[in-house]
Amino acid sequence: MTNTGIPHTTTDDDAGGDDSESRTEQVRPELSRGEEKFERFRQTHGLWLAPVIAVGFALLPLPLSTDQHMLAAVLLGVITMWITEALPIPISGLLGVAAIVLLGVAPVDEVLAPFGSSTILTFVGAFILAQAMLKHGLTRRFSFAVLGIPGVGRSTPRIILAFGGITCVLSAFVSNTATVAMLLPTALGILGVISRLLRERGHPAGNIDPRHLRVGTALMLMLAYGASVGGLLTPVGAPPNLIGRALIEEATGTQITFGQWTAMALPICTVMFVVLAAVLLLLNKPEVRRISGVQEYVARERQRMGRLSRAELNTLVAFSTTVLLWITPSAFALTTGTNSTLYDVIEGRLDEGVVAIIGAGLLFILPTNWARRETTLTWQDATNIDWGTILLFGSGLIFGSLLQETGLAETIGVTASDTFGVATPFALTVFAVAMAILISETTSNTASAAVVVPIIIPLAVAAGINPLVPALAGVFAASFGFMFPVATPQNAIVYGSGAVRITQMIRCGLFFDVLGGLIIIALVPTAAALLGVAS
Repeated sequence: MTNTGIPHTTTDDDAGGDDSESRTEQVRPELSRGEEKFERFRQTHGLWLAPVIAVGFALLPLPLSTDQHMLAAVLLGVITMWITEALPIPISGLLGVAAIVLLGVAPVDEVLAPFGSSTILTFVGAFILAQAMLKHGLTRRFSFAVLGIPGVGRSTPRIILAFGGITCVLSAFVSNTATVAMLLPTALGILGVISRLLRERGHPAGNIDPRHLRVGTALMLMLAYGASVGGLLTPVGAPPNLIGRALIEEATGTQITFGQWTAMALPICTVMFVVLAAVLLLLNKPEVRRISGVQEYVARERQRMGRLSRAELNTLVAFSTTVLLWITPSAFALTTGTNSTLYDVIEGRLDEGVVAIIGAGLLFILPTNWARRETTLTWQDATNIDWGTILLFGSGLIFGSLLQETGLAETIGVTASDTFGVATPFALTVFAVAMAILISETTSNTASAAVVVPIIIPLAVAAGINPLVPALAGVFAASFGFMFPVATPQNAIVYGSGAVRITQMIRCGLFFDVLGGLIIIALVPTAAALLGVAS
């Protein structure tokens, strides 16, 4: 793998710009010749393998209705393209949607209905808010504020924990990928400080490439894995959360509010973070614990940022307003109860998708320079958000909805129940978590949720089990995928930094996949029951 240089800690370039695109360009992962050859191999063969699998399955004499048979064939072809990435993942999903309509599985208006759902609006609004936070440097300011806490910069374990905490909080509201891309230059700058300190002290590790230090591995993997953990904290934190929640609500009729989700996820994420820190620090014991120079580096960067700009203040107002309105229905539920007329009115009016659009709209209203009619965000800025993920998200909702409506999910569930004997809540939860993690290691986390949840729900119904807990466990596990660079974009970003070898990622990722899965299995039922979500 081609190595990337460690930024010097005293130049203007270290601070990085506020432009998230430029930061992403700096950390674009570079693959070795062997890895490039493998990528070309799977992409090339995926082009013919996907249609062959789809057509072959469609021709099998199976005891399925025509719509179930055709839907299953198309879905198998799409999953094959998702895994091989023969085409961009969002395009694969859209082509699958087109094939469903052409084959007459369902009318076009019925197929495309999920694209107009409130969940899509929530995602679009959240992405626009995140774009403003990245553009105006609010996320960077927050990260340096945490690193500037007295005592944090004097210990390598504290720095690693601080970066993990920053990543978790930011990724609860900002794209996991954008969060890691934004924080990576700062992490590399601090790693450069640590490396220089080791050389000055004559430490044996000082002669090692700074990107190959154990402390660097722990720091980089904390960024990547911490983003996945933090993304579980809110419904808008990661695509699997929204798509899984939408499918659960559609299938069961049980609403999970923003506040309920966050209250349920908080203890789970807290335990996961503690376990993650233990795994990374034990498997990658830092070469040195006590350091100096990092606090001075952070202080210089904070001084250069100066006071909050008008754009940052406007972004903070829009973000705070959105979050406040998101949690308002839950606050009323606690004070007036869910059966009150006032609660019904508040919940009906403050739909999360509508609130997200209001928050995003504020960014185009609040001025930064009224004389020149400049606002916090322009439409050109909005065009830079990850529309591909939104398209994939919509495709996932469509497939999940059709799996339910055609009865294919129920057929798969009954067959799986008979085959694997998952007839108890515990067994089904384990099955959901294992399947979601395995799929997430090979394809998109959003695709994992779109495939797993529609299967788990009818499987639970067939076994006479309340499907909420197993389905929620599957949604949480869908955000996993820690072993390989291709599992998540944030894994690819830190791998491309040159500070993490593939063997280190596989070893640490395997440990956290297993331990994280066990945490989900153990805590999701309890957290859901305490909130009354599973009742």
